[in-house]
Amino acid sequence: MTVLPDDGLPLAAEFPDATQEQWQRLVEGVLRKSGREVSGEAAEDALSTTLEDGLRTRPLYTARDTAPDPGLPGFAPYVRGGRPEGGVAGGWDVRQRHTAAPDGALLTDLENGVTSLWLLVGRGGIPVPGLARALDGVYLDLAPVVLDAGRDTEAAAAELFRLYDEKGVDPKAVRGNLGADPLGYEARTGTALPFAPVADLAKRCATEFPGLRALTVDALPYHEAGGSAAQELGASLATGVACLRELTEAGLGIEQALGQLEFRYAATADQFLTIAKLRAARRLWARVAEVSGAADAGAQVQHAVTSPVMMSRRDPWVNMLRTTVATLAAGVSGADSVTVLPFDHAIGLPDAFARRIARNTSTILIEESHLARVIDPAGGSWYVEKLTDELAHAAWEFFRSIERDGGQAAVLRSGRLRTDLATTWAERSKKLAKRREPVTGVSEFPFLAEKPVVREPAPEPPSGGLPRVRRDEAYEELRARSDAHLAATGSRPRIYLATLGPAAAYTARAGFAANLFQAGGIEPVTEGSFEESGATEAVLCSSDALYAEQAAQTAASLKAAGARHVVLAGRGEFAGVDSYVFAGCDAVAVLSETLDRMGVS
Repeated sequence: MTVLPDDGLPLAAEFPDATQEQWQRLVEGVLRKSGREVSGEAAEDALSTTLEDGLRTRPLYTARDTAPDPGLPGFAPYVRGGRPEGGVAGGWDVRQRHTAAPDGALLTDLENGVTSLWLLVGRGGIPVPGLARALDGVYLDLAPVVLDAGRDTEAAAAELFRLYDEKGVDPKAVRGNLGADPLGYEARTGTALPFAPVADLAKRCATEFPGLRALTVDALPYHEAGGSAAQELGASLATGVACLRELTEAGLGIEQALGQLEFRYAATADQFLTIAKLRAARRLWARVAEVSGAADAGAQVQHAVTSPVMMSRRDPWVNMLRTTVATLAAGVSGADSVTVLPFDHAIGLPDAFARRIARNTSTILIEESHLARVIDPAGGSWYVEKLTDELAHAAWEFFRSIERDGGQAAVLRSGRLRTDLATTWAERSKKLAKRREPVTGVSEFPFLAEKPVVREPAPEPPSGGLPRVRRDEAYEELRARSDAHLAATGSRPRIYLATLGPAAAYTARAGFAANLFQAGGIEPVTEGSFEESGATEAVLCSSDALYAEQAAQTAASLKAAGARHVVLAGRGEFAGVDSYVFAGCDAVAVLSETLDRMGVS
């Protein structure tokens, strides 16, 4: 039997303390092997990652990376959560989105894990007169309803109030949100709406329905226009402040006004950035409440939605993985409600299977992974706390710049916000084009033989305001050209992979080239000769050493066999080679030019 010493079992007792400088020296050695001569902090910088908003993620965080005390859940600045109990009792509110209401769909959701309903009502959604039928059988005192009705908000709210009255629902039992968001609607459509009717709804909610909120501050329009995390937060703050001004001018007290707002944010597959964003959002809104004279009413109510920007149309099954990570991040960060968009969201109206997978994503994370058992489990992480702090500062500066330019309405109408978001998206688009930001199933590991997922068309979303972008859009255009060629000719455009030497010499670059060209819908051919391939172009794949010996001769042979263009996978200059592809090249430009040469319009 082992006898422990009196002080227990100090596992690190025999090991000397290591310093960060010693770790940096180890990193120097690793980088030196790859040909990079850097030392000290420069070695650490070499492993750092540049994010948007001027932020930079380092490879290692320690106790030296200080951040302000995040406090405790339920207390200002609410970084660790707006409620003292968090989601320990039952997890987050599982909110399912519906743009249509097939018979029984809403009840099916509520009977199988969904705890609130988010309904698109009015143009492009459930008709206002059809709201009663859609909610038939729903216990409105148990299931919160959140409306998204745009310019039809007044009519939709009146119909919902009528249903509460008709069904005898106790006003104190009503939960949900009427979804009024004039500035969000203007961001989507370019059309301004009056605020007076919204203020009237807020007054009614404040006096008659204490659990019902009137306004949603929707940050999705800014996220979907290509905005960064700080821009999304800053725009939401400016919108929230504009709403507070309008509500207090209409006669509500500041605490009443704060109680009428719910904030909606995007949750992406960038797990740590999403966690930091939602934590920073609560801290920022707490600061707004504090300077407004109502610090104790500054707990921001958050609705997180898995990002539409990250959803791909090709290989949409991968979206299940993206939304799972995004939901995990939203839950860990303390979001009050989470909506998981179905994996086929970008294709059309989701079917029953897609809705089931969406709602079960939250169920598994809550019931089987037990994510809600601990409040703010990321709290105390040196990395998360530092990232939360840095993102909060970047977002606050963006918010202040909006206020200096006249506020949210002013920057929407002047075009300044559109320009800011477009600039951010242009930079991100370069990373997507160069596959520095990979999109699995689209720019990386595409599957040309996949059977398309077909869905009924979804209603056209509101337009006329800020654009809606997707990460896959440039590659989607390339794949659409390939699809049209397939439909017209019976085959996809092809490129022949000419491999030189043994498999050990060419496998890595052959895999790289096949992956690259498939991202543009171009089928790589590896079997047989060039003449047998049906291709008009070829790509050389091998090692640098074999390129030096054989590239020029092989290129000449391929051209003699009919190749109109010879590509080499790698860098260098070789006779007979027309272009080069390599890690970090502009894949979208390469693929577009290749399809042009092949006559694929």
